[in-house]
Amino acid sequence: SRLRSSSGCRTIKITCWLIFFLCFRSRRDVQTCTSWKAPIIWEGMFDPDLYDQMHKKEGTSVALTVFAVGRFEYLETFLNSSEKHFMLGLPVSYYVFTDMPEKVPEIKLGHERSLKVIKVERHSRWQDVSMMRMKTILDAIESDIRHHCTHVFCFDVDQVFSGRFGSEALGDSVALLHAYYYRIPEKLFTYDRNPKSKSYMETGDFYYHAAVFGGSWKSVKALTEACYRNIMEDKRNNVEALWHDESHLNKYFWLHKPSRVLSPEYCWDTNIGYRSDIRVTRLLWAPKHYDALRTP
Repeated sequence: SRLRSSSGCRTIKITCWLIFFLCFRSRRDVQTCTSWKAPIIWEGMFDPDLYDQMHKKEGTSVALTVFAVGRFEYLETFLNSSEKHFMLGLPVSYYVFTDMPEKVPEIKLGHERSLKVIKVERHSRWQDVSMMRMKTILDAIESDIRHHCTHVFCFDVDQVFSGRFGSEALGDSVALLHAYYYRIPEKLFTYDRNPKSKSYMETGDFYYHAAVFGGSWKSVKALTEACYRNIMEDKRNNVEALWHDESHLNKYFWLHKPSRVLSPEYCWDTNIGYRSDIRVTRLLWAPKHYDALRTP
């Protein structure tokens, strides 16, 4: 109990100091702060060295969770690119969840970086794989991650790191602006409009992308627990959310505002084309092969 309290206080302390060091006016071309005063992180707003030094001093460590369930063509590229760009200088523990551990490639890991492979069930429908990851992450946090890491980041595997994805992205509760929705009116956001679903939303703040989310282990535990509970209630009522776990994640962040929001730099699709506000790309969507990977 004392350890959990100390960890929570440390996270709040770091968050307060590092928000102070953000330069919100350096990016007048984009929104840099939410209505509830959470920063929206863009290139040019922060000093990366300052962030790294503070987190090293405070002993920050990060768990990265990723699922490779029938999608092994992405995993090696994802992990190798992470070794070049993700939280460099901080201890990182990879948690690879897969139905075939023998297919996980050998990756040359840097100093204070480790990889753990955890076998999981492969569901017949990709929708179930997507939704049930909330329970898997929840279980891993409770049984393992919370004892070793201060923060957790959860990623889809069909992505590749292309630039710094560093300690400036860390916070107590971290959400990501969806690259396809951050510049369009709220009325066009694809929230779940079905009142029978626990993910139902009439309105919201932003549209968040479930390909990346994170925060302190305690906050990610709360998020995954709530999403899993609502997914299971929908299942009992023969309801399926419009965008599966992403719909439930958006509902959670509507009710529990994130303390840090990442700009689309942190998960960009080059098919969108040129945007003047995207000065760097830190994580890129990989080409999708849905026909081969998904079953109806």
